[in-house]
Amino acid sequence: MSVHGEPLRRRLPLRRAWTVLLLDVVCGAAALITGRDLYAHLAYLLTAALLLSFWWGWSATRGLRFRRYTRTSRAQVGRPLEERFTLINRSRWPKLGLVVYDHSELPDHRAGQVLPYLRPRGEHGWTVRTLCTRRGRFRLGPVTIAGGDPLGLFEFRRRLPESNLIVVYPATVPVRGFPHPVGHLPGGDALRRRTHHVTTNAAGVRDYVPGDGFNRIHWPSTARQRRLIVKEFELDPRAEVWLFLDVERGVHVRLRLHEAERLRQERRTWWERLEHLELEPSTEEYAVTAAASVARHFIRGRRAVGLVAYGQRREVIPAGRGERQLGKILDTLAALRATGDVPFAQVLSAEGRRLPRGALVVAISPSIRAEWVEAALSLGRAGRNVVAILVDGAAFGGPVGAAALGERLRAAGVPALVLRRRADLVLDFPV
Repeated sequence: MSVHGEPLRRRLPLRRAWTVLLLDVVCGAAALITGRDLYAHLAYLLTAALLLSFWWGWSATRGLRFRRYTRTSRAQVGRPLEERFTLINRSRWPKLGLVVYDHSELPDHRAGQVLPYLRPRGEHGWTVRTLCTRRGRFRLGPVTIAGGDPLGLFEFRRRLPESNLIVVYPATVPVRGFPHPVGHLPGGDALRRRTHHVTTNAAGVRDYVPGDGFNRIHWPSTARQRRLIVKEFELDPRAEVWLFLDVERGVHVRLRLHEAERLRQERRTWWERLEHLELEPSTEEYAVTAAASVARHFIRGRRAVGLVAYGQRREVIPAGRGERQLGKILDTLAALRATGDVPFAQVLSAEGRRLPRGALVVAISPSIRAEWVEAALSLGRAGRNVVAILVDGAAFGGPVGAAALGERLRAAGVPALVLRRRADLVLDFPV
């Protein structure tokens, strides 16, 4: 039986105890006034019941040890989180009717438990799987263990500070048909800067040093020199992908679901939610999901990806490769909120001019303001490749105009995708 929250009222056992105590006093007074043994025996019985119940309830939560184990400190929206709990009884007495309340911040994480019986020197374990539905940083725990006496006169609670922290990454969806514009560097594509990554631009050879990968070895030179020779590479400006995410407070909207639709979503089974990802109905969540998906798409393609967002503060993650870089971006997106005050046009103008020519700028915004479109087109004229992802705010109760902006961008030669609310979300760029 699962328990989440604390539905039991602590006042009810206390009222029962006061009632029994009042009866005890009445019986004692009646015994003194009338001198009858019946009232005296009842007073003794009630006094013994109160003392025994108090001791039983007090000892119910003593000698207990609680453990919680989480396999990972990272999770993702649309994927399950698994936690393992163990309650250990280190006393020589059994525990009856224990209730474990969990105070985790993770939505829908019902980790509480009712334990009818816990044997002496024994333990009880259970596993909880929760489907993550909201990104962010959450605390798992602490827990409160409640125990009482068989008569229900007293209830004692003990708070155990065992807790963990978990970061829930935003969801990622498939990216199809992403346009790959051609670079603008005159005289070639290479950027004259050495890198330890393997790129398509070989700059020369050098002697092997410990730590070099075997895929860098240049075998013809190794055979001629009779020692290990490795290739050196230069960066490719087209491999730098910069995600510009609009998190200005005034441009994002959230859809208020009708009661029938909200109940339908709540009644969906765990397996239905796992098979069919359904994001929160807000332009913020769709924009963050689009940024996370594009970042994963290019990093899995061995491209360097950076992130720019002006949310709670200025967030700029330098371009980098590998799963570690993807973790940095997802970790930042998990905590990012649409609370910024800087217009997206200013963000594009201020940060975009610092990028090298030929860099790919992916602008993600639900705004229908023409200023940021002009800023994006200006970056394109300055030698940067621009791709736009417009989240259609009309599907979330916001203003109409994303489709018109998309047509304007495509007419200017900028690939644009209008992202609308849907259950099977896919970033499918038009050919």
